[in-house]
Amino acid sequence: MTQPADSSIGSAALRKVAWRLIPFLGLLYFFAFLDRVNVGFAALTMNADLGISAAAFGIGSGIFFIGYILCEVPSNVMLERFGARIWIARIMISWGVLSAAMAFVQGPKSFYAVRFLLGIAEAGFFPGIIFYLTCWFPSQHRARIIALFMIALPLSSVIGAPISTSLLGIEALGLKGWQWMFLLEAIPTMVLGVAVLAVLPDRPADAKWLADDEKRWLQAELAREHSGSAHDHASSLREALMLPRVWRNGLVYFCILVGLYGFSFWLPQIIASLGGMTNVQVGLVTMIPYSLACVALVLWGRHSDATEERSWHVALPMLLGAAALIVSGWTSEPFIAFAALCLAAVGIYSGLPSFWALASRGLQGAAAAGAIALINSLGNFGGFLGPAAIGFAKTYTNSYAASLLFIAVFLAVGAVLLISDAGKVLQRQQNRLEHGEQGAPDNQH
Repeated sequence: MTQPADSSIGSAALRKVAWRLIPFLGLLYFFAFLDRVNVGFAALTMNADLGISAAAFGIGSGIFFIGYILCEVPSNVMLERFGARIWIARIMISWGVLSAAMAFVQGPKSFYAVRFLLGIAEAGFFPGIIFYLTCWFPSQHRARIIALFMIALPLSSVIGAPISTSLLGIEALGLKGWQWMFLLEAIPTMVLGVAVLAVLPDRPADAKWLADDEKRWLQAELAREHSGSAHDHASSLREALMLPRVWRNGLVYFCILVGLYGFSFWLPQIIASLGGMTNVQVGLVTMIPYSLACVALVLWGRHSDATEERSWHVALPMLLGAAALIVSGWTSEPFIAFAALCLAAVGIYSGLPSFWALASRGLQGAAAAGAIALINSLGNFGGFLGPAAIGFAKTYTNSYAASLLFIAVFLAVGAVLLISDAGKVLQRQQNRLEHGEQGAPDNQH
């Protein structure tokens, strides 16, 4: 009699948590990514106004990640110590202010400086949210939950593309359109930063909208998960940072983000290069790849949870993205190039929920906060390399072909790393079973 009752309580608890937290967290991430990549739309007019070359724009786009990386682990440790509610609010308000300050850059040097400070301000936000989700959802539910949260990432470009390019046409009060774009898109971030203080509970025990039996079920389920498979879990920050799989996951994420940020920062300009379009038309066309990525991200995350498999659900999309980028860069037919860009968006984005479900497995408390931040920090070196490499390649070759090939190679290398490691994990599991040892399920790796 208790098992069906527990199942009913658990389903009700998870449903409540998902409805209460995921839409709001997704909204936060929507504006986080919009404020991070709207510089790609600003570049359509800003670069000419300020005399910023393609190489300088690539460096300025990527230098955000240097500040971000330097402060990532300390920020996430502070989040674990002070609580998500206070720390995420602090992050959002400070990055909103600096995102607005982008409207007043005067040239390459001030462009670099504000982008660097913006990275420092935003450090810890994304890994902090991933850590926060591990405090609410058991691992077997995480891929689809993370997918629902991360749909905000491509959605910010679906919605943000036409809005940002439309704002480029404003000229008022002595400010250019790109300046108005930075100012107007920063305001919701600061407002939401204040709203976080009222909306987000730090942990299930603080959630007034959960019944007592739902809180007990959720806390017991998370505790049971953390106590299982002890050989693969880390409970201290130092122990987690020394795990080889944490560094391996950081390297894989680096390969993913070389592709993701190289693609997202330059996509408006790549699309503009395919034919004569106005800025507004570029924004509308840019919506298409990201719209497809939204659908693929959710469906692929659900499939990963249904099959309880992670590694191949990350590797296969990366291989698709790599192949599509190569085709797009080397075809002379605009329609084929654009279709390939659409497939590249699907490949680059759809594996992300499964990656974070894989990367967060077996971590808790300060260990989870620090390890997730370390993975994100290592990955975000790719956020600097991808945009910068495309900028230099475009400057010296006057073409996007070589740069798209460059980021495609990184996606392929990351996929091979995952596939290779999945095979080694499977072999270890088989060896343990042959010796009568209890191990973590193969499909969790």
